[in-house]
Amino acid sequence: MFPLKPKIHIVTFGCQMNEHDSERMAGLLVAEGFSYAANMDDADMVLINSCTIRQKAEEKAFSQAGRINVMKRDKPHLKIGFCGCVAQREKHEIFRRAPYIDLVFGTLNIPKLPFYVKRLFQGEERICQVSEDPIFENYHYCSALRSNPVKAWITIMEGCNNFCTYCVVPYVRGRERSRTLDDILNEVRFLAESGYKEVTLLGQNVNSYGKGLAPSIDFAGLLYRLDQIPGLERIRFTTSHPKDLSADLIQAMKSCEKVCEHIHLPIQSGSDAVLEKMGRGYTVKEYLSKVEALRESIPEIAITSDMICGFPGESERDFEQTLKVMEIISFDGLFSFKYSQRPQTLASQLPEQVPERVKTERLARLQMLQNDISTQMNTRLTGTVQPLLIEGTSKRATGKLTGRTRTNKLTHLTGPSNLIGKIVKVKIIRSKPFDLEAERVK
Repeated sequence: MFPLKPKIHIVTFGCQMNEHDSERMAGLLVAEGFSYAANMDDADMVLINSCTIRQKAEEKAFSQAGRINVMKRDKPHLKIGFCGCVAQREKHEIFRRAPYIDLVFGTLNIPKLPFYVKRLFQGEERICQVSEDPIFENYHYCSALRSNPVKAWITIMEGCNNFCTYCVVPYVRGRERSRTLDDILNEVRFLAESGYKEVTLLGQNVNSYGKGLAPSIDFAGLLYRLDQIPGLERIRFTTSHPKDLSADLIQAMKSCEKVCEHIHLPIQSGSDAVLEKMGRGYTVKEYLSKVEALRESIPEIAITSDMICGFPGESERDFEQTLKVMEIISFDGLFSFKYSQRPQTLASQLPEQVPERVKTERLARLQMLQNDISTQMNTRLTGTVQPLLIEGTSKRATGKLTGRTRTNKLTHLTGPSNLIGKIVKVKIIRSKPFDLEAERVK
């Protein structure tokens, strides 16, 4: 017996783009008459939005599916959907690995999700829909069920043309394609008029935005246009590829009042030999020159990055060069990972795969160094006054509010809930490696 108005819950793994995909899916379902269940136990269907960037994330998604399957003992009508990048890559193979899954759909099939769910609850079994046509179809930005009333994610482009040897993204997200300028401007205007104060522009490589569009527009040009939208207070973006970070983009970041002083610029390794094997398209010297240009134009900018430990063929000398580069640059924060072999990628076929114990040991050393650097960078802010956008109540510090500085530093303070959504001046009174504590300046 199927429920009249099924409740859907979505579990998300992976990056901000996956998080925003889940917001879009939830909004589409609600717009079509379904309910969104905040709690998995209350759901009639659970969707698992998977990530395939690393093996661990993929395994977590299948483990979650297994746990949900156990719930079917007490709720036989419960449906399980599997989507995201793993679904895009594996297609029908998902059913072999997890035969209890009812629906598989790819990253390009999100607009048709309500149609698939209706078919399931009308009695159809085992639906698999994975499109290979990379287009923006029926984007439905107005109906996204956003998780935060203050800040919003906006996808401006999808796909990637770089084909880094370790990365599966081009195979599961397709080649680069950009949304039109008018489409993005309309979405941001809609959000600003709805009370959102901050937007984060999303793309596998936002620096490549605009290629192939008519009329011609690039990412710097997009920032200038967004900077003029009334009501919007802050603009962020991720992720940037170092080889495409242009002087025009740096100038736009400097000139646009609403563009925040923070950039996430993945370097991945401090060794030229490793970077060449990765197919990154730049040298350490070129990366350092761009960091120098950023800090010369925007002295207060915070720079965060990604780093991979144990890429095939990485020697101890290569790794030591990475540690040296980290000390030279002093990243404000770093997302660091052990190299993970991914299907379809060239790196998975390379010789000299680094033993797991070596990758683990190097990652520990790298993270210890970065913790020291992050502590030093945050300590410099103690005693300074910062504008803070209050995003909501803190998940870590009970009874406190939380927000971020323009340089993207997570900050906690005590204050009334009516400050949520406002930008207030605060004084940093205590610093830790990953966040700050502040008091309001009246």
